[in-house]
Amino acid sequence: MTVELSSNGEVDTRAIGRRLASFLGRGDVVLLAGELGAGKTAFAGGLAEGMGIEEPVISPSFMLVRRYAGGFTPLTHADVYRLTTMNELEDLDLFEEARDGVLIVEWGNTVASAMPDDHLRVEIEVTGTNDRVVRLIPCGAWQSRSLKEMVE
Repeated sequence: MTVELSSNGEVDTRAIGRRLASFLGRGDVVLLAGELGAGKTAFAGGLAEGMGIEEPVISPSFMLVRRYAGGFTPLTHADVYRLTTMNELEDLDLFEEARDGVLIVEWGNTVASAMPDDHLRVEIEVTGTNDRVVRLIPCGAWQSRSLKEMVE
């Protein structure tokens, strides 16, 4: 079941990410989608905060991958915007590294076919200057996991 949440700015988007963190465990994959400036990195930062990671999360656009430890579970944060082939994605070896933690991929919609069937897709749609709709779309085994607490 898709869950839709409203965000009225970066603070709200981060808060949604923080709340989602309580639903995540080792081996989980979260794919973020949304246009430039939609709030993907803000969402990832909130998720990291919710996982107990104190280090600020910044966009990995130029490094492609950033790793964060120190929380309840390690977090691997990737940004695949600059990749031009699926071979480049394979070279990052994201799944091996993230097996014992959580993997979050910005622009994940562009590489969804190479991702595990069991993942959570998060779409952030810009609906106004600061307003966003955040959709949590469970795929594979995620469909049997309840996200209804996200809207309560």
